[in-house]
Amino acid sequence: METIGFIGAGTVGTALAIRLSEKGYPVIAAASKRLSSAERLASQLKGCEVCNSAQAVADIADIVFVTTPDDVIAIVAEQITWRTNQSVVHCSGAESLDILEPAAKSGAQTGSMHPLQSFASVEVAIKNLTGSAFGLEGESPLLNTLKDIVNVLGGHWVELKADDKVLYHTAAVFACNYMITGVKIATDLWESFGIPPAEATNDLLPLIRGTVNNLSNIGLPNCLTGPIARGDIGTIKRHLAALKARSPELLPAYKEMGLQTIPIAEAKGKIDKEKATELRNVLMHYDD
Repeated sequence: METIGFIGAGTVGTALAIRLSEKGYPVIAAASKRLSSAERLASQLKGCEVCNSAQAVADIADIVFVTTPDDVIAIVAEQITWRTNQSVVHCSGAESLDILEPAAKSGAQTGSMHPLQSFASVEVAIKNLTGSAFGLEGESPLLNTLKDIVNVLGGHWVELKADDKVLYHTAAVFACNYMITGVKIATDLWESFGIPPAEATNDLLPLIRGTVNNLSNIGLPNCLTGPIARGDIGTIKRHLAALKARSPELLPAYKEMGLQTIPIAEAKGKIDKEKATELRNVLMHYDD
């Protein structure tokens, strides 16, 4: 089996290294900007050497995972002397293989394996890897190797082209990061009528979990609920009026999200074209 090394021992790199080692892959080397991070990772793996430079990892590992921050990947690729019959894999969601061009020019195979998951801590990351989707980019035979790795990790791979990467990552931001933003907006609104953010979050979590369960069990578009799904124009108008009075800065976001929700309601079949047009007119022209 090919040996594996990691350049970058942050949350993603550490979680991947530990899970790969648990699955029998020989993770033999780790380096990081902070030596203590590499030491901490290596201490959790059998037979993993702490390297004092990225080059030292590349010198001994067959497959090198570059799990640094995105802005550092190109620097790593440029500064290291790569060799033929070696594979270099970055884990960025937005960057294509172009960022590894120096390695490719040296004869190394290049690939990308991005875990589509939210990693708040190493412990959570290790747990959440199983069942996650992974965005893969590359050419055979490395691409097949990455597919095998994802399968062993219990994940699901999605093959991407270079032009797909930025939109793929943008979609992740909408589904994950902006969901958090939506909850923050909701807790801010609760705070306006006297409920502290922590309490508001706890009260909203069952709703959020129920929504995720509906998405999982029923799927789009049938999981959509709420006033737009019902075509409840009166309620939408009251929402808009309340926001105008107390949080006018949220009106543009509410209106745009509402407009994006109308086609989902139409697809669900609960509103007809006439009702959809009424909803659009209310959202587009309110406060003109």
